[in-house]
Amino acid sequence: MKSAEKRARWSALIVDDEPLARASLRALLAREPDAITIFEARNGHEAVSLILAERPGVVFLDVQMPEMSGFDVVRQVGAAAMPEVIFVTAHDRFAIQAFEINALDYLLKPVSEERFAEALQRTGSHLQRRGNDSERIVSLLQTLASPPRTLTRIAVRSAGKTSFVDLEDVLWIQAALNYVQLHTARSRHLVHTTMQSLLGNLDPEVFARIHRSIVVNVRHISQIETTEHGDYVLTLDNGERIQSSRTYGEMVRKWLSNRP
Repeated sequence: MKSAEKRARWSALIVDDEPLARASLRALLAREPDAITIFEARNGHEAVSLILAERPGVVFLDVQMPEMSGFDVVRQVGAAAMPEVIFVTAHDRFAIQAFEINALDYLLKPVSEERFAEALQRTGSHLQRRGNDSERIVSLLQTLASPPRTLTRIAVRSAGKTSFVDLEDVLWIQAALNYVQLHTARSRHLVHTTMQSLLGNLDPEVFARIHRSIVVNVRHISQIETTEHGDYVLTLDNGERIQSSRTYGEMVRKWLSNRP
């Protein structure tokens, strides 16, 4: 985006029902050295109209808005007319879904200057090599129309990069304040989401809560022992031992009795 021609074509649409959130993103965009035309929409209906009329290069799209959500905007605009999308959300579970539906990127509120710059740089690079975007957006819309019932992988951000962890490889999950730690056989990964939010996206047939702060992948349990206090110690495939609490003992007793 260094030539005058590319600068003239570079435009962004900010969609958010909160004035302060729009002002924050506008201020971040205004710091960019390239000349950027900035549009704003206060709701999903305005966003649809501006996308179709102005054809912005990228849309910073708030997920949660009254009447029409960010995902609803994508559905209504359609694949042929939808520009690049960077979802903006205060909830990490929406960020995970954004990656599942192939959004260009996502930003968590409050948006940091460093994270914003990273997303914008990625956007600029992608805009210069667009080719089969319509196919990617068709895939996005198809996934939105029939979203996965549960997550199969989780996006993990670290040192400015995003990697994906397959949930089938996760042995157990531990809560850590506003984060959760994923334990696999060889590694650990910290994800910015709460245990309660994540649980709503996990397959209940595979992941079960055995403690207030622990969820286990039942397919990786190799042995269960009963303690003298009536609790249970679970041994996993890799030899790790984790203890259940009495509150969640019924779940473990169900496994012991071979109940479905």
